[in-house]
This record gives sequence, C-alpha cells and structure tokens, in this order.
Amino acid sequence: MNKIEKDLLLAVADLHQVPQGAYNLRENGKPVERHSSQNIEITPKLDKSGIDITIKPNTQNESVHIPVIITESGVKDLVYNDFYVGENSDVLIVAGCGIHNAGDSASQHDGIHAFHIGKNAKVRYVEKHIGVGQKGDKVLNPVTQVYMEEGSYMLMETTQLGGVSSSVRRTEGELKDNAKLVIKEKILTSDSQTAKTEFDVKLSGKNSSCEVISRSVTRDNSFQEFVSKLIGQNECFGHVECDGILLDNSRIISTPEIVAESTQATLIHEAAIGKIAGDQIIKLMTLGLTEKEAEDMIIQGFLS
Repeated sequence: MNKIEKDLLLAVADLHQVPQGAYNLRENGKPVERHSSQNIEITPKLDKSGIDITIKPNTQNESVHIPVIITESGVKDLVYNDFYVGENSDVLIVAGCGIHNAGDSASQHDGIHAFHIGKNAKVRYVEKHIGVGQKGDKVLNPVTQVYMEEGSYMLMETTQLGGVSSSVRRTEGELKDNAKLVIKEKILTSDSQTAKTEFDVKLSGKNSSCEVISRSVTRDNSFQEFVSKLIGQNECFGHVECDGILLDNSRIISTPEIVAESTQATLIHEAAIGKIAGDQIIKLMTLGLTEKEAEDMIIQGFLS
C-alpha cells in the first residue's frame, strides 16, 4: 500500500493498517481484500456490486470496517451494501470513502447502505468522506436507509471533511416502537463545491424518537442545502437542529418539513445560520494568531 492509499485510509477510517476482525476493502471500483469474523460474516452480492454484512444475534463490542478508496481518475463506482444486525447486538460499523484524483476526469463513488437493525440492537455507524487532488472532480453520493426494530438504537456520525466537488447525501429511516435514531452530521465545503443533505425519517412506532444535529461550514463560493423531513405517525419525538457558518461569498439554504400524522407526535426544528462573530476572531488574534488561523480554530471547534 503506497502513501496516498495509507493517507486516505487513515482519513476516512482511522486505520493505520489493515484492521483485525471483519473488514472489506474496496479500491478503484473493485474489491481488494475481505475478511469475516466468527460473529460477523461478509459475503459478496451475486446480482449486483456490493456486499451483505450479517451480524449474529448477541454480538457484543465488535466492529466491522468497510472503507472505499479511489486513487485513479475517471472511476465511476456504485455499490449496494446491506447490513443485517442481529437482536441484542452492540457493534461499531466504520465506512467512508476517500478520493484522490490527480487527473482531469471526474471520479465518483455512490454507496447505497441499507441497515436492518434487529430488536434491542445497538449500532454506532461512522462514515467519513474526503476529496484530495487539484484537478478532476471528486463526487460522493451516499444513501443510507435505516429500518429499526423495536427497542433498537443507532448513532450515525457522518462527516464530509472537505475537498469533495459535489455530493448529494440522502438518509431515509423508519422506526418501530421505542427505537431511537441519532444523527450527527458535519460538512465542510470551499471553492465552488456543492453539498446537499436530505433527511426523510418516519416515526411510526410508539415512543420512537429521532434527533438530527447538523453542522455546516461554507467558504469561498461554495453552496450547501439542508432539507429535513420528519413524519410523526404515533406518540413520538423528533428534533432537528441545523447550524451553519457562512464565510466569503458562500450560501446555505435550510428547509425544514415537519409532518404530524398523530396528535401525540412532538416534532421540533431549529436552524441558525450566520458568520463568525468579529469579537471571537479579535480575541484569538490577541493571542498571536493571524485572522485566517483564528477563523480555522473557530471552525475546527464548531465541527468537533
């Protein structure tokens, strides 16, 4: 593995080397290496590109890594990955994609991930995206579909680290009784990059809940759009919080949609978009930082 490949793996999956346990490594549109563990089985799909990840019931404190890296120009990659998480499991799933494009043609990865989470199971899902290289476009369009059984819990931590020319990020979910979905999203765009996020979550179960926390930073002439839709069909709770920092000539649009189909549904949306306060920058500059360094420190804290 060369330095570019190692750097991408470290950025999107926090991996210094091939992990122990279950993992699937994909590079330039092709599977490279795969390993199953005693409780987590990874099998390739027979009808289309992608894998099935089956986690046995009662699996505790185990992880599976499925990073994707692209190091060639002109690659167009589409995968369908399905996760079947057994009852009473507690697992970590690490995904994400890094693109290094030094050529003139666009490179693109579209990952469609479907999660089937069993009764009382717990999942922490970490997904990071990054684009590197000065020439061709780096395009990432992740789709996440979440189907949660009674009493299950999922924490999604999704991060777009920067360098991605364009992305459309879509998350769909349906929650049954006492299921809880927490989504923490962070997106950074600059230059003329664009990013659109769409959440469409249905709270169909009694006492189901969904919390979405989105943090956006736009710089230069970049553009981000945030669209959220929560549908409450039962006694449930939904909360969406969208905060953005706007710099230079960039733009952010936040569009909430809350649909209550039950008198017992409680749905809340909060949004705040603005520039960095000048007094924050001045305070840090008194410590010896330049204006740019002060901006970067504030942004880092906002996205942490």
